[in-house]
Amino acid sequence: QVQLVESGGGLVQPGGSLRLSCAASGITFRINAMGWYRQAPGKERELVARISIGGNEYYAESVKGRFTISRNNEGTMVNLQMRSLNAEDTAVYYCNANSYGDVYWGKGTQVTVSS
Repeated sequence: QVQLVESGGGLVQPGGSLRLSCAASGITFRINAMGWYRQAPGKERELVARISIGGNEYYAESVKGRFTISRNNEGTMVNLQMRSLNAEDTAVYYCNANSYGDVYWGKGTQVTVSS
């Protein structure tokens, strides 16, 4: 089992920045990828960014060039640096971990972009 706890959400003005963090605990040595999803009101949950244990990164087109995902060497922490935020980035952001077929989710953290 893997437990994921997100932090760093909040209210930010358009054009601002925010950094999300996710700490993994439990049987973390089996984690082969971690990422961030988001779900806006009335929309489906979507993949924002993912990083593999080998360091390969994936970004949704809508966040390329604005968001950066990173992790620690142990693979127990993943961060999402978000820049140039706009209203379309408003959503609940969920941390995700994939452990050889088993998928784990955090409870989510709200990000609101508003003036």
